[in-house]
Amino acid sequence: MSIDRVLKVSFPGTLVFGNGVLQQLTEDVVEQRYKTVIVMTIKPLLDQIADFTATLGRNNIEVIVDTSIEQEPSFSDVKQLLQTLVPSTADAVIGIGGGSVLDVAKLVAAQLDNTQSLDEIVGNGVLRGRSKALICVPTTSGTGSEVSPNAILVDDENQKKGIISPYLVPDKVYVDPLLTIGVPPAVTAATGLDALTHCLEAYTNKFSQPFVDMYAYEGMRLIAENLEEAVHNGKNEEARYHVAMGSMLGGFCLGPVNTAAVHALSYPLGSMFHLAHGLSNALLLPYIMEYNYVASPKKYAQVAVALGCSRLATDEETARAGIERVRKLINACGIPARLRDVEIPKEAIPKMAEDAMKITRLLVNNPREITLQDAISIFNAAY
Repeated sequence: MSIDRVLKVSFPGTLVFGNGVLQQLTEDVVEQRYKTVIVMTIKPLLDQIADFTATLGRNNIEVIVDTSIEQEPSFSDVKQLLQTLVPSTADAVIGIGGGSVLDVAKLVAAQLDNTQSLDEIVGNGVLRGRSKALICVPTTSGTGSEVSPNAILVDDENQKKGIISPYLVPDKVYVDPLLTIGVPPAVTAATGLDALTHCLEAYTNKFSQPFVDMYAYEGMRLIAENLEEAVHNGKNEEARYHVAMGSMLGGFCLGPVNTAAVHALSYPLGSMFHLAHGLSNALLLPYIMEYNYVASPKKYAQVAVALGCSRLATDEETARAGIERVRKLINACGIPARLRDVEIPKEAIPKMAEDAMKITRLLVNNPREITLQDAISIFNAAY
């Protein structure tokens, strides 16, 4: 833990969490007397939000619905979208969907009236403001984007770039676990393991903070205890509720502390082979835990306890039990265990390692330094 690093946390203005809070969102938006709102979502959710958009229409609110984001978004996707929305005089942007939709909704809200171009706001703290109201409603339990200051885009060279700013934290967030009930098992598993990774990487981070550790520890506990049930019995409202809460807690970790090597090494899997982000993290998580725990055995032992393991004779033994627990959870959720299982060619490893080493903003957080050769070794171990 670094004791000389300033802790800066940007929370949403209002957070509403609970089953059925989509109704509360409807009432609140009508109350704001907006003239025009942009609703960013995906086609499979249109039926679920039909009552919401219809009620806004009945209250003389013009609703512009966009469903153009269908995969991990690129800079060109967002630029194209902004061009189509420029004539709009929307008062608010409402993102209802998974992490990709929410990330783009955040950027649209920031960019509609911004004199800075999209390319100019890449990095940490470069965005100077946002004039449109921003509301986020997650429909998966994974990215934590609804409460984080981060948005991730893919550039022309297939590299993932982060835009991080307190202005990307929504004004209002509505987390309705019932919206996750229809999420398929494979997506539930991958997004849940992504959320677990957010918590775990924040907790074991070189720059971890006690304030963030509270969220990270409880997030790990809730997800580890409930994810398998949410995957195999998606209609279990209690499991969905707890995984949604764990995911949101993971999102709170992303601004002040952020992630580390698991995310850095997973980025090339997404950019080069278009693997889902959560799946990429799950494939690498146990192997990077194995690499890291020797540098921070006490923290990794505490991770093991959060995951439901008993304390053993030493921190090292307890930490190893935690790694085994993660392997079993991944297996129980039906997620592939190795890179070869998702048809990644072994000869791609040097290029993947090279690309991962460019993600310095995350690698610097890792509790143990990772060189190019270390990255190659980790990918080989995961193969």
